[in-house]
Amino acid sequence: MADSSHDFDDLLDANRAFADAFDLGGFDGKAHAGIGLITCMDSRIDPLRMLGLKQGDAKIFRNPGARVTPQALEALVLGVHLLNVQRILVVPHTRCAMASASEQELRVKVGESAGVDASWASFGVVTDQLDQLRQDVAKVRTHPLIGDRAKVGGFLYDVDSGLLTQHV
Repeated sequence: MADSSHDFDDLLDANRAFADAFDLGGFDGKAHAGIGLITCMDSRIDPLRMLGLKQGDAKIFRNPGARVTPQALEALVLGVHLLNVQRILVVPHTRCAMASASEQELRVKVGESAGVDASWASFGVVTDQLDQLRQDVAKVRTHPLIGDRAKVGGFLYDVDSGLLTQHV
């Protein structure tokens, strides 16, 4: 078995430098700008900066395709009722892998990478991003524990220009 005790040393070193200048100690954990954000896990998205926010301003939930999953809804309910979330943005993005490949294509790619059968896996592929965005926003707006307690909008983030466009 390979020694993995140093696999994360670069990140731990970076964390020590971060901690040296850390100024968020004692923070209450609420969304100080009242923002809840569901967006994709894509590394081209900088959720706070794209909205002109800073640490402590928003509650952010990320997953492949920026889908409003049961877990995302759970996070939003907690955000609305306990963490000062008053406005919710659902933000998928252009050139998303979840919208550019079929479920079968992803199963094959993952299976080849893993070296095992992945035909049973589900990845939540989106065939029509704007239609899915409308459906996901509707899930939030009609949730019995969210409803009209927060304003909800659906946006598409352009990974090449940095611009958000509201669609819902």
